[in-house]
This record gives sequence, structure tokens and C-alpha cells, in this order.
Amino acid sequence: MRKGKWSLQFTIMILVCGVVALSLFVTDILISRTVSETIEKSQGEQAENIARTVARTPLVVGALTGKDPVGAVQSYANKIRKATGVEFIVVMDNKGIRKSHPDPSKIGRRFEGGDEGQVLKGKEHISISKGTLGRSLRSFTPVYDEKGKQVGAVAVGISLQTVQEAVLKNRLNIYTGTLFGILAGILGAVLLARYIKTILFGLEPVAIAKLLKERSAILQSVHEGIIAVDPESRITLVNKAARNTLKKAGIPDNPFGKKAEYFFTASKLEKVLKTGQEDLNEEMDLKGTHLLVNRLPVIVNDQIVGAVSTFRDKTEVQQLAVQLTGVRMYAEALRAQSHEFMNKLHVVLGMVHMKDYDQLSQYISELVGRSRDEMNSITEYVKDPVLAGFLIGKKSHARERGARLNVSSDYPLPEPADSENTHELITIVGNLIDNAVDAVEKRRVKSIDVMFDYADEILTIEVRDTGTGISTADSDNIFNKGYSTKGENRGIGLHLLKESLTKLGGELDYSSKIGEGTKFVVYIPYKAKGIQDD
Repeated sequence: MRKGKWSLQFTIMILVCGVVALSLFVTDILISRTVSETIEKSQGEQAENIARTVARTPLVVGALTGKDPVGAVQSYANKIRKATGVEFIVVMDNKGIRKSHPDPSKIGRRFEGGDEGQVLKGKEHISISKGTLGRSLRSFTPVYDEKGKQVGAVAVGISLQTVQEAVLKNRLNIYTGTLFGILAGILGAVLLARYIKTILFGLEPVAIAKLLKERSAILQSVHEGIIAVDPESRITLVNKAARNTLKKAGIPDNPFGKKAEYFFTASKLEKVLKTGQEDLNEEMDLKGTHLLVNRLPVIVNDQIVGAVSTFRDKTEVQQLAVQLTGVRMYAEALRAQSHEFMNKLHVVLGMVHMKDYDQLSQYISELVGRSRDEMNSITEYVKDPVLAGFLIGKKSHARERGARLNVSSDYPLPEPADSENTHELITIVGNLIDNAVDAVEKRRVKSIDVMFDYADEILTIEVRDTGTGISTADSDNIFNKGYSTKGENRGIGLHLLKESLTKLGGELDYSSKIGEGTKFVVYIPYKAKGIQDD
């Protein structure tokens, strides 16, 4: 255990034992005081009753009035003292002269203590004072004759040591209870600590605090918005990205503790809480901000304890998808060129080994000429080097698949004023060519024609193939995300094409005949580089 870091079990044990000890200590003080007062009152009442009884005894009254011998009082007082267990019984006259005392040598002397004055004036009272036998609790009662005249007094004393012994005995019981209370507290603390640690998966408070800080830092640093709700659909967590999204959508209020539906009328989190079914990659419109949302239930011990919604601006996702699609197409084009170039190198290497230099020279001349013509035919009309290089790669890719890709343009296509449009064009042209290559793969004639036409700041792209065609049943769904007749994990190309067209403000038209082929025509507003608005 590190310095200053107590374990949960030790902390609870110290806390429980401290509370028990403090409680019992305060109880001891209060009870001891109460017991002491109760015992003193009880002993005082006992002494008072004895004093009254002795004061009303005819023998005592007679001795003080001179009717009976005084020596009989001493014998009587000793018998009563021994029978009741009090410390002393003193009978005195009106001058305070003792007529009886446990010590016979004290008889005939004045009463000591200084607290007998009131009783000699006829007032009954109880006091605590020190006499010849030490400190004692004393009860004084006046003695009257038959005519009601005071003739003396009786003092009955009980040693304070008796009171203290009774208090000490009670305190020992408290101490015993304190000891058992502390032992029970330790046992309870251990059991409580183990139970709490079981709930907390065996983690100490320090570890829990560390995990909480790390969790908070991670959630706040995540680029995706995260919102968590409890079983009542009340928001319990909103990270920084989510707050920014809410603010962007015009929702500046603090969402903590409020119903998720207050902010997201179409959040569907209540549905997730009820059904336990997750919703993935759903689109949601949050006051004009388009989001791509995932909703998942939080399940602990087979019970739904909440739900989490993660979301991101759909525009960002689309931009990333477009970029990734462009990169993928670049990579495929480069791979096709590399593969084709390696095949040609193998041919050259074989001719070198065969020492057929004449044929090698002729082959290289034809190869260079064809590549030059192919490159010139594209770069002559497509001035954007990125798009031109991409089309050259696509020709190699189509040739590798056994298809013939023809690229033509009636007029030169200048570079776009916005370089970002090149990526959108690559997405559009690339997906159209890829679909055409797939369409002609099993056809006898595998021909694909790509034609560009640029006039009046409108770019027209026509892609025609000799493929199998598109059926009427499929024509209504080909632009839907995930729809494909080619198997699973397909159906994204034409969906991305449609989104790129929407971004550029373009339009698309297509026609198809089963068994003859398909033609796609795209119209895109296109501003050339170097041309400025009036």
C-alpha cells in the first residue's frame, strides 16, 4: 500500500471503528452522569427514609426529651445501621451534640461537617460533606416531641465510595459493550468492504478515480459525438464533440438530466431501450445538420441499463468516403499499370535470353509507340494531369480484365478551377468505368467508350458499354446504398457517384437494353482554371 493510499477495507474499518468508539464514548459520558445522579438520588432517598424512621422512633424521642436513658439510643442506632448498610446514624440534640455514633468515642461531641445548621432549624435536607468518617451523602431529619417541639435531629450518612462503585460497575458494562461494538464494527467493516469491492469489480477507490479520469479524457478526445442515457432516457453523458454538434445545430442548452427526445425528436433511443436492438449507420436530420448515427443498448448482467448514441456529421463522412474511393481507384490504376508493365518486362527478358534482338527492337518500338499514342490521345484532350493519369491507369486495368477502353473528346478538357472537383470527377468516372468493366466481363465483345465534351461551362461525360444491360426491376434501385446484383458488400459505387453529382450540382441520365449494353450520360457544371466570373 503506497503512502497516503489506504485500501477500501482499511478505510471502512477505521471509519466504522471510529464511529462506534466515539458513539460509545459519548454514551459512556452521558450514561455515567445519569447513573451517578440516579444512584445519588436513590441513596439519598434511602438515607432520608431511614432518618425519618429513626426520628419518629419513641426511643429516640424519649432519650432527647429525658424520659428514656440516652445510652439506649446508641444501641438502637447501631442495630439500624447494620441492618440497612449505611455508613452512620447520628442522633443529636438541638445543640448538635451527638447522642449516637459508630465510634463511641465521638458521642458527646459536636457533629462535624458544617451542614447540620438547617436541620437544627427544623428543615429536612440532603447534602454531601466531609465528616469524621470521610465524604458522605447525608440526610438530615428533625426530631419532634409529642407537642411538636423540635428536640433534636437525626443524620444518616452513606459513603460516596458506594456511589462511585456503582457508577464504576455500570461503566465496566459500557466498556465491555464498547469492546464488543468495536469487534462487531471491524467484522462488519470487513464484510462491507468485500461486498463493495465485489460490486466495484475488485477495484480500489484510487483505481476507480484513475479509470474515471482516463474514461473522461478518452470520451472528450473522441472526434465522434457520444451521448449516453439512463433507463428513463435521461441524458447522463455528452462529450465535447457532441456538445459542438448540438451547438452547431442551434441547441446551446445544457442537456444533462433531460430527456433525449427533448433534443432529438427522432433519436429512437427509447426504442433501443425497450427492444435492446441496435441501430447502425442510420441517417438523422438534426435541425438541418445531417448526421450518421449508431445507437446501441448498454447491457449489464443481461439487463438494459441505458443506451449510447454515437454520431458524426454526414458531410465529413462523405468527404472521407470520397477521398478513400479516389485513393482506392488511384491504387487500382497504378496496380494495373504495374502489372501490365511487369508482363512486358517478362517479354523483354525472354527475348533477351533468346537473343532475338531484331524482334526485341521491333517489340519495344511497337510498345513505346502504342504507349505514346495512348498517352498522347488522353493528355492531348484531358489537361488535368491527375485525371489524365487516372484514365491511363484505367485503360491498363480494363486491358488486364480483357476489355478495350476507348477515351475520346471532341474538344480539350481544361483543368478545373477548384482542384477538389478532380476527386469528385474521379469518383464519378471511376465508378462508371468499373461498372462497365464488370458488365462486359462475360460478354464476347468487351468494349467500353468514354467520351468527354466541354462547352458553355458544362462538362458532359458519356460512358457506353457492350455489357448485359440493366433490367427494369433493378433500374429503380441501382443508386440505393448497398443494392447490388453482384453479391454482398457491394452496391456503394453508384451511390457515391450520385452523392458526388449532388455535390457538384450535376445531373445523370442513362439508358439500357438487355443483351446490348448500357449508356450513362453525366452533365456537370464545370468552371475551367483561369476563367473568373464577370
